[in-house]
Amino acid sequence: MHSEAQAAPLEEVLKSDWGGGKSPFGVSWGKLMMWLFILSDAFTFGGLLAGYGALRVTVGKWPDANEIFAIHIGNAKVPLLLIAIMTFILVSSSGWMALAVNAAYQRDRRNTVKYLLLVILFGLTFLSCQVYEWSKLIFHEGVRPWRVPNHPPFNGIVQFGACFFTLTGFHGLHVLSGVIYLSVIAARVAKGVYDRRGSYEAVEIAGLYWHFVDLVWVFIFTFFYLF
Repeated sequence: MHSEAQAAPLEEVLKSDWGGGKSPFGVSWGKLMMWLFILSDAFTFGGLLAGYGALRVTVGKWPDANEIFAIHIGNAKVPLLLIAIMTFILVSSSGWMALAVNAAYQRDRRNTVKYLLLVILFGLTFLSCQVYEWSKLIFHEGVRPWRVPNHPPFNGIVQFGACFFTLTGFHGLHVLSGVIYLSVIAARVAKGVYDRRGSYEAVEIAGLYWHFVDLVWVFIFTFFYLF
């Protein structure tokens, strides 16, 4: 006896996962586009860090970051203190961003705005520290992307200036863009735009961008300042 397999009606096939017309993994269009942007931007930062690593290998002796980025407190010289503070500020902002996303899931407009404003404040504080760092190197040390002093700890290694301004400047531009982006999202939350839309997903999408920017800084901090 041969049992004949019955074909499923066409209507059932079209309604199934094989019927097409469904978003991959159930991801919305906005979130998918953000992930694609993050992926492409990760390649860009990866290329910049790889280029920096290649320069480090070819140059040999590299300026000592502990000396360049040290801060004098009284008679003591504390290496990388400002950079450590900047790292703490940016990593902490990811915690506030996570709280903002959690509040958005609960459709808690007040706390969502509050936590987003804290993220923005931390982002602006980070940028202020970076402005101080840049101004110190540019105006007091005479460092340029194409020129560095011949005296220690720079020793005329011009690649240092090019790498520093490219890596930190490109990342700083992302932080500034994130602050503007989050400001727009916070304003829309405060106006009740997402309440009327019935979805706070825009906050989560903005959070993906901000977490990515924070993660990139961890790599820059590790490979540029510590090594």
